[in-house]
Amino acid sequence: MGNRKATYLGTWIKEVYAIFASEMKRIFLDRGVCIIFFLAGLGYPLLYNFMYCNGTLDEMPIAVVDLADCADSRAYLRKVNDTREVRIKYHCASMEEARRLMEKRKIHGIVLIPSDYAHRLAAGEQATISTYADMSSLLYYKSLTMATNYAMLDEIREIQLERYAAAGTVGEQACQLVEAIPYEENIPYNNAFSYTIFFIPAVLILLIQQTMFYGGTMLAGTMREEGDSPFMLGSGKGAGGVIRVMAGRGLAYFVIYMVLGIYITIITPCVFGQPVNGRFGDLLLLLVFYVLACIMFTFTVSSFFRKRETVFVTLLFLSPVAILLSGFSWPTSAFPWYWRAFSYLFPSTFGIQGYLNVNTAGCDLQMAGPQMMGLSIQIMVYFVLACLNLYLEGRQIAKHSRDAE
Repeated sequence: MGNRKATYLGTWIKEVYAIFASEMKRIFLDRGVCIIFFLAGLGYPLLYNFMYCNGTLDEMPIAVVDLADCADSRAYLRKVNDTREVRIKYHCASMEEARRLMEKRKIHGIVLIPSDYAHRLAAGEQATISTYADMSSLLYYKSLTMATNYAMLDEIREIQLERYAAAGTVGEQACQLVEAIPYEENIPYNNAFSYTIFFIPAVLILLIQQTMFYGGTMLAGTMREEGDSPFMLGSGKGAGGVIRVMAGRGLAYFVIYMVLGIYITIITPCVFGQPVNGRFGDLLLLLVFYVLACIMFTFTVSSFFRKRETVFVTLLFLSPVAILLSGFSWPTSAFPWYWRAFSYLFPSTFGIQGYLNVNTAGCDLQMAGPQMMGLSIQIMVYFVLACLNLYLEGRQIAKHSRDAE
């Protein structure tokens, strides 16, 4: 009995290793998959960090078109110019003049104050100020928006104090009415408002899922185009054969993406001076769960693709959807229930949230417990679905073989 078990285990391990070696060979012989796995996996983290290496943009040159030309508008523009984000370089007489300056790349933003600005303020009505940003970079938009909003908040406070003073309320009483509860601005983990710290961690985690998904689906589609199947890599007999195929193929992806994952999530941030506040062991364990979830997700979805290029035609839009649904830029509590439920289909949803908790905020895995639980459930569910799809595919192959005979 013991010898039989030892023989079965040895055979199982040998077959898993053979499938692992076969999958690795397929990966490295497929140029398209190598480009996605290695060129994109190694190059994109560097590209994104180089693109947003500064993270902040100070003293951005802008132009103003002050059609009101009054004391109130000049006071507001002085406050805008006093912010660290922008510097007023040109005072233009018309929007056409400001537009030409932007076309020549001399400025990256325009502030327009309408001619009725002072009249509306004097009448107690709502006045509007328009801003126009060069959208070739989100940093231009961010700097202009922050500068004008900060100046506007301070201007609103002063306008309210003036109106209370006109009504006979002055001093401390007026201040309490304007600001009943004093507040202090505190931006945790990103005091400098760095776009890099905000955006790059989410992108790095998403890269693991997307490169594996596109490359793995391409490889599965190629096998089926050639009349082959992942099911035929192993013995293909019963559930044992299916699990061997899953284990062998999964091990190939796991080895590759654990190396790439450490490079993407730990080494690259250190090279570019990004925050790495989590403990290495916590980050590594989170990465193990995330990579396993991405593998099972890829195997499950790739079962539905029969051609190599189909994944790019049908799911090319997946990256922006997945990153927005992760909640890194908008709280998931504000999502409609159906979008929140849809986001749970992607490992990146839990991976990005967990990585931000552990790496950016410096929490331990206990604080990332919900994300770890979500990844664990995804691993189990997608494993069962992938095994079921592979088993059904094997049954179909066997049926076609019997019919051909």
